[in-house]
Amino acid sequence: MADLTDDELLDALGVSAEPIKARSRTPREERIIAGFEDILRFYDAHRRPPEHGEGWDIFERIYAVRLDRLRAQSDCVELLREFDTRGLLDASTAHAPVDALADDDLLAELGVTAVGEAGDDITKLRHVVSTEERRAAEEIANRAKCEDFETFKPLFEQVRKDMAAGIRSTREFQRTAEIRQGEYFIVGGQVAYVAEIGDEFLTEYDRKDRRVRVIYDNGTETNLLARSLQKALYRDGAGRRITNPSAGPLFGDSFEDDDLESGTIYVLRSLSDHPMIAAHRELIHKIGVTGGSVQNRIAGAKLDATYLLADVEVVATYKLANINRTKLEKLFHRTFASAQLDLEIPDRFGNMVRPKEWFLVPLQVINEVVERLKDQSLPGLEYDPQSATLKEI
Repeated sequence: MADLTDDELLDALGVSAEPIKARSRTPREERIIAGFEDILRFYDAHRRPPEHGEGWDIFERIYAVRLDRLRAQSDCVELLREFDTRGLLDASTAHAPVDALADDDLLAELGVTAVGEAGDDITKLRHVVSTEERRAAEEIANRAKCEDFETFKPLFEQVRKDMAAGIRSTREFQRTAEIRQGEYFIVGGQVAYVAEIGDEFLTEYDRKDRRVRVIYDNGTETNLLARSLQKALYRDGAGRRITNPSAGPLFGDSFEDDDLESGTIYVLRSLSDHPMIAAHRELIHKIGVTGGSVQNRIAGAKLDATYLLADVEVVATYKLANINRTKLEKLFHRTFASAQLDLEIPDRFGNMVRPKEWFLVPLQVINEVVERLKDQSLPGLEYDPQSATLKEI
């Protein structure tokens, strides 16, 4: 039998050799598929569908809304069925159907606004403003006339005199700083006075907050959440805390040629092989203040019981200006008194000594204490070993 060509063999078998035409998709369908593939990648990375909620990453929230929209539209479900290897389209929860599936619409659904350069896609957000942040800005802007401003006017006049005389100064507002009654701030270019603070309560997100009455030097006032004022101060590039007359400068914002640099706070970690220290090395820190070189201070540490007769490593330093180093060191030790290391070791001569400057406290809490020293919010707080946080005395 003569050899047959492939086409002749297929023809003998009744098989058509005509190529199958590739299915063409519209740009909208391609975009829907691409968006669903983002959701699938999220599922593969986290082993769960994306979820709603302000506590989640902004992109997860976008994927959650997008998935709801896709589930609600039968044409989208039909289009994506062959790609849905994880069964994500079968879930029952869905938003009302909407024609558009653009990322800008998804962001609007989430209550956020993306601000970026022209042509940016959703994976290159430059700034995202949440509902909570927008609410805070609205509370600051929503001011009313202060009917009893004459009562507060002399206070603002005195603050201006104090600042002109150098009795008061201004400091950058720290993110974790508290808002207290009787304090003054600069926000939105105006001096603000915290006249009243209400009782503490839990917000819808289970966060502690208070209502505060704030009087401004232009004769207006607001009644807003303390967290809203904190956000406004922190996000305002010119937002500042006005210091109390009695506080005095603890840290300089910058060092000029004629500044007096009083010293350095140093935080050390022991390299001792003592079992107790080795087991808690990441938590055990020595906090001290020196007017000279830190490296000179710790030279010969392994011969000194103060340093646990072992070498040490410097894990943090903070420059100081125009302060009393001894008083600052005592303030640190008083704050962390409840976490002082209870350890007795023999010195080089066999005498038992109990080092006093070592504490069982995480480095991030030490950083927080330094920040609170800067904004003068440390008084009245002490370290709580049970929760590993600062709490009111």
